Amino acid sequence: MNKDVFAGKWKQIRGEAKAWWGKLTDDDLERAGGKFDVFTGLLQEKYGYTREAAVDEIEKRVKEFDVNLNRKTEPVRHAK
Repeated sequence: MNKDVFAGKWKQIRGEAKAWWGKLTDDDLERAGGKFDVFTGLLQEKYGYTREAAVDEIEKRVKEFDVNLNRKTEPVRHAK
């Protein structure tokens, strides 16, 4: 995942991150501050993930978040 993209989406996904990874505290999320490498390290520390597994997990969750966000913002199309 592009680190700049992650940083740009941080404010949006931060709230979801606690639901996705319940072991993370507000202090952990504050410490990560949108820094991909720091966040990856936190997942490794709290969940025992390998670096690759942490990156895969982040990418999967952010992709799902984007898909769901796009569904919510698409205009409703009425049948003719």
